[in-house]
Amino acid sequence: MAGAIASRMSFSSLKRKQPKTFTVRIVTMDAEMEFNCEVKWKGKDLFDLVCRTLGLRETWFFGLQYTIKDTVAWLKMDKKVLDHDVSKEEPVTFHFLAKFYPENAEEELVQEITQHLFFLQVKKQILEEKIYCPPEASVLLASYAVQAKYGDYDPSVHKRGFLAQEELLPKRVINLYQMTPEMWEERITAWYAEHRGRARDEAEMEYLKIAQDLEMYGVNYFAIRNKKGTELLLGVDALGLHIYDPENRLTPKISFPWNEIRNISYSDKEFTIKPLDKKIDVFKFNSSKLRVNKLILQLCIGNHDLFMRRRKADSLEVQQMKAQAREEKARKQMERQRLAREKQMREEAERTRDELERRLLQMKEEATMANEALMRSEETADLLAEKAQITEEEAKLLAQKAAEAEQEMQRIKATAIRTEEEKRLMEQKVLEAEVLALKMAEESERRAKEADQLKQDLQEAREAERRAKQKLLEIATKPTYPPMNPIPAPLPPDIPSFNLIGDSLSFDFKDTDMKRLSMEIEKEKVEYMEKSKHLQEQLNELKTEIEALKLKERETALDILHNENSDRGGTSSKHNTIKKPQAQGRRPICI
Repeated sequence: MAGAIASRMSFSSLKRKQPKTFTVRIVTMDAEMEFNCEVKWKGKDLFDLVCRTLGLRETWFFGLQYTIKDTVAWLKMDKKVLDHDVSKEEPVTFHFLAKFYPENAEEELVQEITQHLFFLQVKKQILEEKIYCPPEASVLLASYAVQAKYGDYDPSVHKRGFLAQEELLPKRVINLYQMTPEMWEERITAWYAEHRGRARDEAEMEYLKIAQDLEMYGVNYFAIRNKKGTELLLGVDALGLHIYDPENRLTPKISFPWNEIRNISYSDKEFTIKPLDKKIDVFKFNSSKLRVNKLILQLCIGNHDLFMRRRKADSLEVQQMKAQAREEKARKQMERQRLAREKQMREEAERTRDELERRLLQMKEEATMANEALMRSEETADLLAEKAQITEEEAKLLAQKAAEAEQEMQRIKATAIRTEEEKRLMEQKVLEAEVLALKMAEESERRAKEADQLKQDLQEAREAERRAKQKLLEIATKPTYPPMNPIPAPLPPDIPSFNLIGDSLSFDFKDTDMKRLSMEIEKEKVEYMEKSKHLQEQLNELKTEIEALKLKERETALDILHNENSDRGGTSSKHNTIKKPQAQGRRPICI
């Protein structure tokens, strides 16, 4: 019984000792984390836990942000977490973000995790157009973002279209030009290829160095009214307070550097800025909400403290961090050099191997070609031998035909000689025939004349016979004389005729052309880009290149203001050269 009572007492005391907790979700730029927090924890306890988890030591730039009725607020370090006006539903969500920005990122951001968180936050603000960025600078920033994500450019890996799913440019820039996604990718890749050799942290730092020169970088804007009721914008950044026209967030109407401000205070909704120079009038303005005034005061105090801290010697903690960062950077540099040497040696070995493989393949190809050439040579030799035999046979046939042709020529010549003699004899015979014909014609004429004469004589004889018959009748007693029959005149012989027939001789000669064969065997065989040029020259080159594709009607008010500032030469960086503002010689404030 006593033991049961003692066990119940120990259990109840243990139950009383267990602290009450609640769940908190922390959202960073690239991760989400959940923690169990004690109810009594203050903002600093939760903030320190998050920083330890991230390994972050440059804590003064960051804070835990939450939203109250569409108004941004930051977790106070000295106030309990649950005492803030946050949602009571678990998990309670906070965003771990940069609250204050450095004047010079390269000098002030020591840890790599700090640089990475700033890089992600600034990149998101540029893509969401919370920070205005001109088109040519957007392309250059995108190329550094690609280098930070993908490493060195490799054409065999980073082929056309590898950036198709990446969000790299503000939509305003894409809509401003008549350019396809492929054309943007081509220009980003051209600069990306020039960043070879830069590690991720180096590429991210180059991104921040360019981004910190943008007019809206690191500025928190708040809507205010001056004493006259004019709508204005108050900008709070690392250099001071700035008053803007609502339509122009690029160029402030007037600025108050932190070292020229004596006091900042607010009463209810009225905010007062007292310059260090008492001759300058006090500037007063009103904000819409008391909560906004508290936020403005927080940002002013934090930025002013960092402004004064930068102008003093570094604390022991910062010196230690910078020394560790230098050692870490040197170690990483040595490691990168070692890896670069190993990579170079490996690439050389691979190139040597590829060269040997190529030579081996080439030798194999040459051997194959030689074998094929040898086979072709053998085939050609066989073909040549066959053709030589055929040629020899053709030569013999031609010689035989030539001999036959020679014999035929001799025969033709002999025949021609005989023909010539026959022709001569024939001509002689023709001549004799012509003479004979002439003689026969003469004889025929003569005979014709003789026939006529004989006819005449016959007629005369018949007349004489008639007269004789008549006379016989008269003289019956006289003896009768037989009549004389005329001897017919022999007909002249026919004139002989001769037919001359010329024999025609034809000769067929065959010519053969011989072609020589030939064979020819032919043989055939057929690292590093320059570093990038000056940044401004690259930007001007790209701006000139894409200017012809710009759609003027799509230009925003910030685009027009940026172009006017560029034409006036007003684009000099507000962060490139950190000048300590002078309290002397300040112009009077007129709004």
